[in-house]
Formats: sequence, structure tokens, C-alpha cells
Amino acid sequence: MTLFDKAAYIVAPGTAVIGLLYYFGSLYADTYYATFGVPAADLQLSVQSYLAKSPDAVFGPVWFLLICGLVVLLVLGRVGHTLDRPGKERRRRTVCQVLLVVGLFMALLGFPVFFGLRIWLPLPAGLWWRPFVPPFLVALGATLAFFAVRQRLQRSADEHRRERTAERMWSAGGALLIGLLAMSLFFGVSQYVAAGAATKARAAIEAGNEKSLPVLVYSRIPVAHDAKGITYKDLGAAKGPYRHRYAGFRLLVKSPSRFYLVSHQARDMKHYMTVVLPDDDTVRVALTSAVK
Repeated sequence: MTLFDKAAYIVAPGTAVIGLLYYFGSLYADTYYATFGVPAADLQLSVQSYLAKSPDAVFGPVWFLLICGLVVLLVLGRVGHTLDRPGKERRRRTVCQVLLVVGLFMALLGFPVFFGLRIWLPLPAGLWWRPFVPPFLVALGATLAFFAVRQRLQRSADEHRRERTAERMWSAGGALLIGLLAMSLFFGVSQYVAAGAATKARAAIEAGNEKSLPVLVYSRIPVAHDAKGITYKDLGAAKGPYRHRYAGFRLLVKSPSRFYLVSHQARDMKHYMTVVLPDDDTVRVALTSAVK
């Protein structure tokens, strides 16, 4: 029974996938609303809501990793097939040593990023994909080193060696490299999801939150706010207790106890603000088809 077979008894593959989707969905939602200044904990989103947001969060990086994995698999498969030819033992040993050294160097070069440390890379500072280079470097390095370890173990099996201790050490090293590969991919995807959520939120702000529903706010008392582009009208006592009307708000999101509103003219991150109103009998929020 292999290590993966034993692990399957503890954590079912479906459970692991759902757990990852939940984590990435919650990370995406928390980062998105945090950009607006809304605490995601106040929204009390359900597990289903987080899972529904995960496809948009991980679609891009999953396809990228699948393509990169296919390319690496084809290249290393071709290299392994070439090294398996008779009379290539010396070249095989040299290639494995080079791949092991290069792979470990790449992994160690990008490893400090997992602890929040910056590493120097000969890349322009303005590149949007620059933060994803270190984890990708670790993943590629771990893959190359694991390939070298597998070649070493395969050679030992072919020669029927009895150095069981050495083989166990190489197998343990291969398991560590697999763990390092998984950790780097998880870290890189997490960074991508958080950056994508923040970018989408900023794009919504710059577009004036045009996809959010316009609302009219009726209040018993004047609402103090600094949002731009909001028109106020006192309807008078004849209109009942909700005499103060505010137009120009858009409903960003609603929690069980609060309304989070933004102005339809809020397009600048520096002066952007979210107006929070309680969901009680002091205000009434009416949905409209257009800003009035």
C-alpha cells in the first residue's frame, strides 16, 4: 500500500477538493470586500456562497498550472526516455546530479518568500506577475529535484541494489520534495486569488459600481456622510416619519444587520468610502431601476 493509498483512508480526495475550493472562495470574498472596507465576518456568508465564488477565483491559475504541468511532464518524460537507453549510464548520472543541484538551488532561492521575506530577482518592479515568480520557482525546482530522485531510485531498482537505508533516504527526500511542490503551488494560487480579488474590487470602484443596484434611502433622522454625488431632499412631515430621502447610493452588499452603500460617483480609490447604515426601523432602503 502506497503513501497516497494510506492518505486516501484519512482524507478522501473529494473532501480535500471541497476544502481547497472553500478556502480559495473565502479568501477571494474576504479580500474583495476588504478592499471596500467591509469586514467579511459581518456578512456571515454561507459555505455554499464561498464555494460558488471559488470557480472565478481559481479558474485562471488552475489552467495555467495544468498547461505548465503538461509541458514539464512531456519534457521530463522525453529526457527520462533518452536516459533509459543502454550505454547512457554515465550521462544519466551526470544529468540527474545537475538536475538535483539546479532544482534544489531554485527551491532554496524562492523558499524565503513563504516567510514573508523578499528575494532579489532580475526583473522590473512594475511587472504584475513578479510576486508569483518565487513560488513558481520553488515548484519548478522541486519538480526537477524530484525527477532526479526518481531516476536515482529507478536505477537502484534496475541494478538490484540492497542499500535499503540509502533508498529510504532518497524516498524520504522525494516525499519532502512533493510536499514542497504542493506548498509552493498552494502559496502561489493563494497569492493569485487575493491579488485577483483586490484588482476586481478596484475595477468596480473605478467603474462607479455600475453593477450594483441603485437604491433610495429614507431615514427618520438626517444621515451624516461624506459620500460625493448624493442628493438629499426633506419630504416634510406630511410624508410620514421617513422624511429624509437620499438618492445616488448603490447597494454594495447587505449583512444580516447592516447595509453597505457606495456612491455612484465614487471612482477614486483615494477618496472612496463605504457608508454603513443599520438595518432597523430608523431607515428604509428601496431598490430602484436607476439613480434618481
